[in-house]
Amino acid sequence: MKYEVVDAIISPIGRLDVLSKYEVAKLLDHSQGGLYTVFRNCSLAVLNCGNRMDDGKKLLERYQSFEIRVIQVERGIKLQVTGAPAIAFVDGHIIKGINEHLFAVLRDVIYTCEMISGNPYIDITQSEGISNAVFHILRNAEVLHAKTDPNMVVCWGGHSISRHEYDYSKEVGYHLGLRGLDICTGCGPGAMKGPMKGATIGHAKQRIRSGQYLGITEPGIIAAESPNPIVNNLVIMPDIEKRLEAFVRVGHGIVVYPGGAGTAEEILFILGVLLHPENKDMPFPLVFTGPEKAADYFKVINQFLVDILGEDVQNFYQIIIDDPEKVAQTMCDGMKQVKAYRRKVGDAFYFNWRLKIDKEFQQEFKPTHENMRNLQLHKDQERHLLAANLRRAFSGIVAGNVKDEGIRAIEQHGLFEIKGDAEIMERMDTLLASFVAQTRMKLAGEAYQPCYRIIK
Repeated sequence: MKYEVVDAIISPIGRLDVLSKYEVAKLLDHSQGGLYTVFRNCSLAVLNCGNRMDDGKKLLERYQSFEIRVIQVERGIKLQVTGAPAIAFVDGHIIKGINEHLFAVLRDVIYTCEMISGNPYIDITQSEGISNAVFHILRNAEVLHAKTDPNMVVCWGGHSISRHEYDYSKEVGYHLGLRGLDICTGCGPGAMKGPMKGATIGHAKQRIRSGQYLGITEPGIIAAESPNPIVNNLVIMPDIEKRLEAFVRVGHGIVVYPGGAGTAEEILFILGVLLHPENKDMPFPLVFTGPEKAADYFKVINQFLVDILGEDVQNFYQIIIDDPEKVAQTMCDGMKQVKAYRRKVGDAFYFNWRLKIDKEFQQEFKPTHENMRNLQLHKDQERHLLAANLRRAFSGIVAGNVKDEGIRAIEQHGLFEIKGDAEIMERMDTLLASFVAQTRMKLAGEAYQPCYRIIK
C-alpha cells in the first residue's frame, strides 16, 4: 500500500537555526556513532503527527524512503526532507506547530550529543550527574521558568483509551486550565492529548495566553506516540529513565488516567520514588482519576499496588472517580502545599532538586531477553527497590509492544520471559490480563499479540 508523501525545504521558526559544520557532519553521519538514525527517526515521528499508529517498526517500514538533511545557508540552516508524510503539510506548507517540533528534535539531539554525552562535568554514571543532565536538557529547551509559582500538572495515561475516557481527560484538563494550571504529558495521543486540549479552553476563557503545554518524550517511544499538535514545548530526553525523572522534577503534581503497561510503569516510578525514606515529608499531590466506567480499572490498579507494596502505599495517592472539578481543586490545594514546602526548605519552584531519586530508577534499562529474565521480582528487598524492578518489567513490555527495537527482538528471539515470586507473578499476570481484556495494550481495533510470558 502506498502512502502520500511530500518533498520540501523547511526553514526554522523560533527554534535552533544555526549549527557548526561539525554538528552538521554528525547529523549526516550514518555510522553507529553518528546522529543521523536517531535524528531521522524522531523527525519522521514528528512529521507523522495525527496518524493513528502505535507501532514504531511499522512506521519506519511504511516510510523507508524518508530522508532528512541539514542544509547550511548564508543566514543559518534549513532542513530538506524527502518522502515525508503528507499529513504534516497543508497546501504544500508544513504546519507551524510541526515545524517547531521538528527543530526541537534537532536542538535536543545535538545538545545531548555535544553537552551531555562524554561531558566530564556531567557524570551520568552517578545519580547526581544524571539529575544534572536532566536539568541541563530542560534548561536548554527553555521550559524552566524561575519566576512562576508551582503550577505544572503532569498528566499520565494510555494512548489507547476509549472515547468517554478521552472526553473525561479533556474535562479534567479544562478545569485545570480554568485554575491557571499548566499541563505536561508524554506528548502523544489519548490521555496525553485530552488534558492539553481541555486546558486550552480553560486558559482561553481566563485570557491566559502564556499557557504551557509541555510534551516530554524519548527516541524509543516517539515513533509510537507522535507529538500531538497542542504541545507548544517539546523536549526529547535521551531515554525513558531520564524522561520519567524529567516529569517528576519539573512537575508539581501528577494526575493519572487509565492506561496500560506504560501507565503502570509510570505509577511504579513515582510511587517507588515517594516510598524512599528521604522523601517521606515531601508534599507531592498524586491523583488517579477516570470516568465512572473506569472505576473497576482503578480498583485493579489499587489492589495490585496494595498487594505488592503494602497497605500504606495508598497514603501517597487519592482515587477520584467521575469528578473533574474535584481533581482540579485537589491539584490546586496540592500546589499550595508544594509552594509552602519549597519556600520552607529553600528549593526551586521550577525544578525539584530535593526529591531523592535512587540510582535504580535512573540507570538506563535495556529490555533484552536476558535482562528481562533476570529481573529481581521478589519481596526480599526494600519496597522502593521492588518498585524499581517492577517498573523495568513494565518498561520491557512497552518496548515489546510498540518500540521498533523491542518488536524486532521479540520477532527474533520469541517472547520476553518474566519470572519472580509466585505471589508477585500472580498479581502481575492478573493486572496485565485486565489491560489486554480492556484493549489498553494497543490501539482499539488492533488484535493484541503478547510480547511476554509470565513464569509463575
